[in-house]
Amino acid sequence: MLSIGRVRWSPTLAAPDLLECASVRALVLKFLLSSFVVLAPTCVRADVIHLKNGRTIWADHVHENGTHIEYDVGDNNYVIQKSSVERIDAGLAPHEAASTSVADHDLPTFTPSDSPKNDPALISQIIRDDRVDDAALSAAERTGDSANASAAYFIAGKHEFERGNLAKSRTYLDTALRFDGQNPTTLNYYAVLLVRTGNASEALQYAERAVRIAPDSADTLTILGYTQFAADRTQDAIRTWKRSLEIRPDPSVKQLLAKAEKQATAQANYSERESSHFTLHYEGQKSSESLRGQLLAALESDYDDLVRDLGVAPRSSIPVVLYTDQTFFDVTQAPSWSGAINDGKLQIPIRGLDSVTPELAHVLKHELAHSFVSQLTGGRCPQWLNEGIAQLVEPKMLSDGGVLAKLYAAQQEIPLNMLEGTFVRFSGAQATLAYAESLAAAQYIADAYGMSDLQRILQMFGEGSSTETALRTVLHSDYGQLEAEMSKYLTSKYGS
Repeated sequence: MLSIGRVRWSPTLAAPDLLECASVRALVLKFLLSSFVVLAPTCVRADVIHLKNGRTIWADHVHENGTHIEYDVGDNNYVIQKSSVERIDAGLAPHEAASTSVADHDLPTFTPSDSPKNDPALISQIIRDDRVDDAALSAAERTGDSANASAAYFIAGKHEFERGNLAKSRTYLDTALRFDGQNPTTLNYYAVLLVRTGNASEALQYAERAVRIAPDSADTLTILGYTQFAADRTQDAIRTWKRSLEIRPDPSVKQLLAKAEKQATAQANYSERESSHFTLHYEGQKSSESLRGQLLAALESDYDDLVRDLGVAPRSSIPVVLYTDQTFFDVTQAPSWSGAINDGKLQIPIRGLDSVTPELAHVLKHELAHSFVSQLTGGRCPQWLNEGIAQLVEPKMLSDGGVLAKLYAAQQEIPLNMLEGTFVRFSGAQATLAYAESLAAAQYIADAYGMSDLQRILQMFGEGSSTETALRTVLHSDYGQLEAEMSKYLTSKYGS
């Protein structure tokens, strides 16, 4: 997930425009253009329950049952009183209920001709009522036809992958590869899944195998380039994407290549320095040896703190890149309000500093926290909680609590379920409000339930649970209830 650093300025909080939901129309290209870490969830049709108290609930399916309304979120069914409902909008896509000024990138769909998903009959056997039929998978396995069994498990794995259920997807794709380890499409999906769950180095062998099997496939080369970039092998990614473009011109890959080349140019004369858990890239003339040593020491200390607080550690060495201010914005294309960025690499503008200031120390811990959250959740953490936890562990205090309390009391806040996607699209004022709400939510959960319950929520995301399911299981609250509790908390703590 693209994680933008702390807001660089703090204008007066204002009610923002609502957000869009970005649909995934490519296996990896959309992800690369927007985040380089995490694929956005597929944007599917949903029913929206509007409650009389002004809250909303997004549900997969809704139906009336006498005096009650029953609705499904993932595999779970819930019931609310019909008398509390103002209206129900059926079959909306999230972007239909939220205006936006940011359009989706026009990206090609990842549909290789050798994909086992091209068998409609097999798909209808494996996927029933939008769910994987495990009995049908077992039946496909019992036929003794390895190719058919592999295709069946691939279909199941892809289905779960596109719904963000990474643990289930990996189990199915593992089995598909056990029956047929030479299918490039399965290998490509598996490589992307590994990168998304923090295993870029392990993913390389699967992407490389796919290219050996299908060396003239633009798709396998695109995925290999993606995997190489995630593993901090930028020059290799550039060469691979150039080969892909020679086979099939593609404006999206061309855009990825341009970004990688810009980053490589900026770092052409950079040196490296390693510590136990980090690889530091820096321009020698722009940072002192003292600053680099202090920075790595601060990161290692933060690393130990976060292992203790979140109970998990990233599996690979974490790249850290130091930029001058202007180079940072030229390379990352980050919004002007951002203070740093984590797109798999911690990219930090140092602005001529010669020591780690308190502000820089906060930025470092904030950005590093995103790597830990990504590892724990497989990249499935909603952005409001991701940013909330990162601010909480800096640690950062909620400076606008009184203003935020009034917004919540007037029900003028951004609903949390509209803050699940990236904040990069925001103006400075909108970003300020989004970050403030995120910190307030994380602070409330930590104060009311403890860090252990925050860990449990993150672990449930990693296991494939939806946000509503995780909140209900751990906090016994859905989005609406959580926001109502937050309003009382903010009024009690910061209200007059």
